[in-house]
Amino acid sequence: MTKKKKIYFASDFHLGIPNNEESRKRELKIISWLDSIKHDAKEIYLVGDIFDFWFEYKYTIPKGCIRFLGKIGELVDNGVIVHFFTGNHDMWMFNYLKDEFNITIHREPMLKEINGKTFLIGHGDGLGPGDRKYKFVKRFFSNRICQWLFARLHSNFSFSIAHYWSKKSREKEMLGELSFLGEDKEWLIIYAKEKLKENNIDYFIFGHRHLPIEFKLNSSSVYINLGDWIHHNTYAILEDEEVKLEQFNI
Repeated sequence: MTKKKKIYFASDFHLGIPNNEESRKRELKIISWLDSIKHDAKEIYLVGDIFDFWFEYKYTIPKGCIRFLGKIGELVDNGVIVHFFTGNHDMWMFNYLKDEFNITIHREPMLKEINGKTFLIGHGDGLGPGDRKYKFVKRFFSNRICQWLFARLHSNFSFSIAHYWSKKSREKEMLGELSFLGEDKEWLIIYAKEKLKENNIDYFIFGHRHLPIEFKLNSSSVYINLGDWIHHNTYAILEDEEVKLEQFNI
């Protein structure tokens, strides 16, 4: 039996878009990837925007993605530790995955030592300079009163509003997607450099950017953006003390 020692990172599945048919194809591809790693995965970090929209009512969650959720349940039942970081599209993740699957939910970037290396892991939204409008909106949406009021709306109406917001947010995110902007304009690189002034961090692991990036910050620190599964099907893997960015080809 293969010893489970590898650690995987992936983000930005955006399950649910642009329609049921295309989302189902992507969901099945993700499940194939999870099947391919389940025999050697010790931990899996899902680093935000796994769902294009998520909101939990007391007795209701968004329909769809049941195959993906079932696969996550299977992995957890077989001893794989799964971490879920909320992103800007699924920040309204509450306790369903925690209670149902015993998944750890992270709402802020996490500093953690893994295999002797120091990691800073997070989705990446709202970090770095600029984008004050989004940072204000994020604080508003994270407010418990706002969440309570949203939950008072009928799900048919509230989900239609949320999907509209999600579409607008996604269109904005895609504007800078096609190419690397340079280290002086990539705001997560700017953020990482600032954090290095406070701590010695070996790996910064983020999503949100929708572009696979591996950038050496200095002689011992690397910034990795996980890309997405809409265009790239990319993920990172930690084996021993080295992180590699890879692509899944089915």
